[in-house]
Amino acid sequence: MNTGLYNPFQNFDFLYKVCFLSGKTFNTPVLQVPLIPKWLLAQAGLSGEEQIQFLDESIRSYNSLVIPVNSEVNEQFLNPLEDKIEAAFAKGYAAVSALPELDLFNWIGKFLYGFVYIEMHAALRKEMTADGLNMSQSLMMKFANLNFMMQNLYTSLEFEDFTPWSITVVKLENEETPFSFRDEINTLTFSLKLKDFGIIACLQDNGTNKRYHQEIVDQIAGKSLTAEQFEEVTARFYYSAYLFNRLPEYTFMPVDGTTYIEAMPLRGNMSKPLFDVWQHKVYAQVLENFWKPWGYVVFEIIKNPEQPMSFFENPCLPNAG
Repeated sequence: MNTGLYNPFQNFDFLYKVCFLSGKTFNTPVLQVPLIPKWLLAQAGLSGEEQIQFLDESIRSYNSLVIPVNSEVNEQFLNPLEDKIEAAFAKGYAAVSALPELDLFNWIGKFLYGFVYIEMHAALRKEMTADGLNMSQSLMMKFANLNFMMQNLYTSLEFEDFTPWSITVVKLENEETPFSFRDEINTLTFSLKLKDFGIIACLQDNGTNKRYHQEIVDQIAGKSLTAEQFEEVTARFYYSAYLFNRLPEYTFMPVDGTTYIEAMPLRGNMSKPLFDVWQHKVYAQVLENFWKPWGYVVFEIIKNPEQPMSFFENPCLPNAG
């Protein structure tokens, strides 16, 4: 597919030799930039020695996680984005919720794609050849599309009458919420909480997951959520992202220095709904994981099979099959 944009999956450029975003050097050095920025560690009160486990079961510290960025791209485009996000995070919910969604998409995209890059590097190093990678074409296409879209940071790129993401920013009751994040690489779903705000994002769904949960999203708009309520809403997005059964496809058209991206209709020729059937029993298993700090178990959550446990007076759950 000729998009006119850099495609790291074409030659499997995950060896830290070229910029993860542009694939170029511009005759300037390629820097190894922290994936989790130092300002975020500082705001979260973390040392950077905290550890995270990857798909290959390796365990690494936050400080050891880096991605290759061309110094010019970093200075002119990525650093200004980081400065904007840093300032908003420092002020809290009011400032974060006022950020343009494109800025949040780019920042979360860099964060989540950075983990994809590190996972790809580890897989290539293990398999030695791209042919040995056990990864579906559809998953590589999803990752490549995310990278294409993030290139709006340094080149002229326009989304034609759509946004590729679902992003929800919510206010938290506890104004001193400790920093934590989750991600699910296969569905490109991400969530984060810090201070008095939480963010939930699905990066490649064309807004479908947010529309699926529109009733609860409208209900909580501007309201302060308890920790349990935030995790409950987050669990719904992670589960529906798993149920989302389409692979969004796009057309890329370079015209006079600008690349226009148009989303192909998600329904296409398929008659089945965009989401597989919601099952309360499976949802309860997801929720158990998100409510682990409070010790709720599946049997308690699904005590009433028709009405799973909820911390909302009006749960607004999707219809179950």
